[in-house]
Amino acid sequence: MCGIAGILTESIYQDKLETLVQSMQKALQHRGPDDQGIYVAQHRQAALAHTRLSILDLSPAGHQPMSTPDGRYWITFNGEIYNFQELRSQLEAQGETFSSHTDTEVILKLYQRMGKNCVEQLRGMFAFAIWDDDEKTCFLARDPLGIKPLYYWQSGSTLVFASELKAVLASGLPEKRLNPDGLYGYLTTGSVPEPETLIEGIRILEAGQCLWWQAGDVRQWQYWQIKFDSEATTPSAAVAMVREALLKSIQHHFVSDVPVGVFLSGGIDSTGIVALSRQVQSGALHTFSIAFREQEWNEGDLAQQVATKFETEHTEYIVTAEKGRSLLPKFLAAIDQPSIDGFNTFCVSQIAHECGMKVVLSGLGGDELFGGYKSFQKVPQMVRMGQKLKPYAPLTQLVGAGLERWGQSTKIRRIGDFLQQTPNSVAAYRSFRGIFSHWEACQILKNYLPDQEFTHPQNPELDNTTLPSPEDQVSYLEISRYMRNQLLRDSDVMSMAWGLELRVPLVDKILLETIATIPSNLRLASGKQLLTKAVTEIPHWIKNRPKRGFYFPYEQWMDNEWQEYVQDIQTPNNIPLKPWYRRWSLVVLQHWWREITA
Repeated sequence: MCGIAGILTESIYQDKLETLVQSMQKALQHRGPDDQGIYVAQHRQAALAHTRLSILDLSPAGHQPMSTPDGRYWITFNGEIYNFQELRSQLEAQGETFSSHTDTEVILKLYQRMGKNCVEQLRGMFAFAIWDDDEKTCFLARDPLGIKPLYYWQSGSTLVFASELKAVLASGLPEKRLNPDGLYGYLTTGSVPEPETLIEGIRILEAGQCLWWQAGDVRQWQYWQIKFDSEATTPSAAVAMVREALLKSIQHHFVSDVPVGVFLSGGIDSTGIVALSRQVQSGALHTFSIAFREQEWNEGDLAQQVATKFETEHTEYIVTAEKGRSLLPKFLAAIDQPSIDGFNTFCVSQIAHECGMKVVLSGLGGDELFGGYKSFQKVPQMVRMGQKLKPYAPLTQLVGAGLERWGQSTKIRRIGDFLQQTPNSVAAYRSFRGIFSHWEACQILKNYLPDQEFTHPQNPELDNTTLPSPEDQVSYLEISRYMRNQLLRDSDVMSMAWGLELRVPLVDKILLETIATIPSNLRLASGKQLLTKAVTEIPHWIKNRPKRGFYFPYEQWMDNEWQEYVQDIQTPNNIPLKPWYRRWSLVVLQHWWREITA
């Protein structure tokens, strides 16, 4: 796990490539404290930078940017390729030789042989750029599910890219102007939806996409996308299929030359990860959890019980309001783009880092793949209700507009938002998951961009048409929106703020392709039944407890110990700031924008 950056250009920037890319590298030092390197092409059309967190082959042979022996191809790579040993064996059988034991060199040799098709062979999380010094081209790619980020900015012949938005800004080339589309997305969903960012002109390469640069021309394409192709199967066959796929994914995610720990919350997903880790990994297993003094929020006792059952070396970090307040400045400074989440990962990553860990596994992804959220029931219900009301559309739209502006609760306002739209899964999902409604977001936008007229389509179509059931549509939306734009992005940034690599074995291309063939009535049965039946080791006292999200006592803390951070937050037209996440979203946005423009 590392930080990558680069500049591709045929313009006046060639004269100061080293200075620009050094500034970008400095902005990424927290992602790779073990080593760093810079490569500038002979004819100064490309500069690549790298900061390294050593996980595989800890020797200097893993230094990046890395080149082929003839100096033609150069790579800067962030991520882990879990099947690199199998790929290496195949390449060696074809006559290739290797000078390191890294997955980086495997990607480089694959690209040398296969070109852009190399991405189809990779199992893992990745963002990388490969410069061809003979052809003067650069190939950039991001992993299928968007675990690792890759931001870029283009102007004329110049393309700037990096692992974090702040590193792109550190080049000094993009202007710091708010992007209304990105800001609208943040206000309505609590995170910035890809490919947008909060800065005008900077974009994120979408999950499963590649980008090709040559002499200033850029081409972009999709090489992989989510599909749910149901095949007839029995419940018992589905359970066996899931268990085998999970075990293989966990086994692959333990590939490392340093110890691997696990984040343990006491929920089904993280407990399942620990249970399966015990099936594939012998010896000491370190687990880490967060606890609170406020008992209504505390799940520390459950995590401790799981750790005891599976005999892990467990570390619990009790986060009090005072400790949280002392961490807030560093947390706010670590934010690359705002979201309403991330503080939990930031805190538990700190304790894993302090215990000497470099790699941890997380149970992130289980709810999206196995139907763990209420959205799997509520969104189809909303669509059915909306379809029944379609004959009365003029009236329902009028009522909806009134509810959105004057409803007494945020839930009522979001229902009003939904009533004004075409009743489909996207509209229902956005209203169900929403932070501010469409109208509210447009009012807040005027505070930040007072001179700009803003209109935004309220009801975009579903991105993927090969979805056999309403529940599959929700799963697709949860994976491609909430998980990708918020959970994965926060996990990457907040773990890397402590120089920690966070791996997500439930967010795996091969795992998803395997279980996507299981019909939704089995795969997405309520209570994540398929997952709990596949991982029989999960104790009944974990399986049978009510579903709870993992939250901090934000509202209580904001009203008391954290008051100085939130007291100056206001909204136009008396837009309510409860529940807590509305207020928190504006707190984080305001602090981020102040730091960016300071």
